[in-house]
Parts: sequence; C-alpha cells; structure tokens
Amino acid sequence: MKFLRFSHRVSKLRFGSAWLLAGVCWLCRSALAEEPPKILPLMSAPPKALRAEKKTLVALPNYDEVTATRLQIFLDNNDFGPGKIDGEMGEFFRKALLAYKRAHLMPLSGTVDQWLLDQVPEPFTNYTIPPEAENFVGPTAIKPSEQAKLKALKYGSLLEFVAERFHSAEDYLRKLNRPMNLDELKPGDTVRVPNVLPFKIEDLHEGFVPPNPAFANRIVYVDTAERFLLIYENNQLVAEFPITPGSTKLPAPIGVWKITGIAVLPVFRHDEGILNYGIKSDTAFILPAGPNNPVGILWMALSKPHVGIHGTNQPETIGRAASHGCIRTANWDAARVKELVTVGNIVSIF
Repeated sequence: MKFLRFSHRVSKLRFGSAWLLAGVCWLCRSALAEEPPKILPLMSAPPKALRAEKKTLVALPNYDEVTATRLQIFLDNNDFGPGKIDGEMGEFFRKALLAYKRAHLMPLSGTVDQWLLDQVPEPFTNYTIPPEAENFVGPTAIKPSEQAKLKALKYGSLLEFVAERFHSAEDYLRKLNRPMNLDELKPGDTVRVPNVLPFKIEDLHEGFVPPNPAFANRIVYVDTAERFLLIYENNQLVAEFPITPGSTKLPAPIGVWKITGIAVLPVFRHDEGILNYGIKSDTAFILPAGPNNPVGILWMALSKPHVGIHGTNQPETIGRAASHGCIRTANWDAARVKELVTVGNIVSIF
C-alpha cells in the first residue's frame, strides 16, 4: 500500500481537536527510498532460536474467561500482542504466551503462571466516555470514491472508538456490558472494559517519526507462516505482534529490506493498479487520514517499492483476511511498533 509524502505545499484537515496536514505530492516510500532499492545480503534469518522454537509443541489448558483476559492484558502490556482481547484461548494468544515464556526463559508448561496473573490483579475497569471522544467519530463510507470526499476517516461509532482504545473485540465489550446497548453510547456513559494500557489516538500527531539511535541495532522479522512480526535486539526477542502478511495474489515479499520512513496518520493513495497488480495506474483516490484509513494510523515504508508495515481499519481481520502485499497490524499494535524500531532497521520477511 502507499501513502502520500508531505510537501511544502499542504492543505489543512480537521481531525479531532488538532489540525493535520494532508500531503499533496506522490509517495509510496520515504525520501530515502527514491533511489533504486538495494537487496541486502541475506542474514541468518530467522534466528536459529526461532527455528528451534517452532519444533516445540506445548499443550495449554483452556483457561476460564477471567484468567484468559488477565493473561491477554499482561501480554499486551508487555508488547507480546495476543490479538484482540476477548477472554478466549485464540491462536495468537497461545502463540504470544509461549513466545513470552521462551523470551524470558520460563518453563514451557501449560500451568497457569501465578506471577503473570499477579501483574493484572484487576482484569476490568470502568471507562467514562469524555466529550472530546466525539471529535474522533464521524461519517464513514465504503467506496474509495466516497471516502475521498470526507475530511477525515474517523471512527464510525463510539463503540468502535472504545473497542480500539482498549484493544478489544466489540462483541466482548457487548458481553461485558449486558444489558447496556453499546450501539447508543454517548459522552458521559460509563462502560466496563479490559484493564489494558489504552491506545490513545488523541496522543498521535501527524508527521514523520524521527530516527532513534538507541534502536539502531534492532532487527524486525516478519514470519509469514506464523503471522507474527517479531522485534529482536542482540538476538533477544523484545516484542511480538500478530499480522496479516500479504495475500495469495500479492504475498509479502520474501527477502531482506530496510525501513526507509515512518509516517503517523498518513494520507493514502488508493490505486487499484498497485493494490491488485503492484503497478501504478493513472486513476486513484486520495483518502484522508484517520483510524479508518486503509493503512490505519501508521505507514512504515520499506526499501521494497509499494510495500510497508501499516495499521488497519479492520482490526478483527488481522491474521485472517488478505492484505495487498503489505504487512498489516492492528492500530494499537502499529502505534507501539513505531516506538520500538527506527528508520534504517533491517526487516527480514520469510
């Protein structure tokens, strides 16, 4: 997928309570990627430890809903994404739990780890919707031609706002708040939510993320089979997030690349030629920024043309629905990925 680079000539958009800049010049890569992409020498990726891990099968019990929620919250708060919080023993939850145990040299057993549970003594909390939440909710559209006419691609409802804020499945919030009708939420209403560190869209500011020298030695691995993005530093796994890695028609490009630019709240150029065939066409729609932008709240450009790591407007499809050659993750995970890597990091897709 592609986004637009900022230029000196910009127009202003109103999104929430802050002014955002909408770029008006073409871009699918950062300025560093304007040169022909260079294929880096293949590294020893995936790490030997990762290859060995896949051979180990561990049987986990079906935890009760509260225990599962507490473990999901713990993993999420520690950058081992379990997918959406729903109190169920899903695939991503199981994989994230075992990855955390391996990374921290914990026994790979199916027992409930009391130390982990002790970090989340209260699995649920109450959230009162503030008046400013309405700044992030607005009209929506399905067709790109209609989306392009909107000033911003905001949340379609306060329920969607709350669900993404607390990394949750909407159906799980409905279950937690029975018999309350969450389709009619309004500012001032109080809802029961998982006690996870919230994703605060109001803290995001449009623009490019500056390089972080402290993360210069980190390496990103994209495991297309297990559908996880893994971040390593000095052969130590420090974070792991579930993804959708391309599609059958346009799979994520196997190889070793580099991060060439990281943009927050990007504008998206919807080009059917790029999306379906990887070839730029003369017909496209310019879609404004917002959490319901097709690339969500983040575009991380790679040295492979037209390919990046990005957020999504459909977090419930992570790991299941196809992506057009890119690596797609939930917005709340995308917001954390940008804080854990930097421009210049190697990205190995395998």
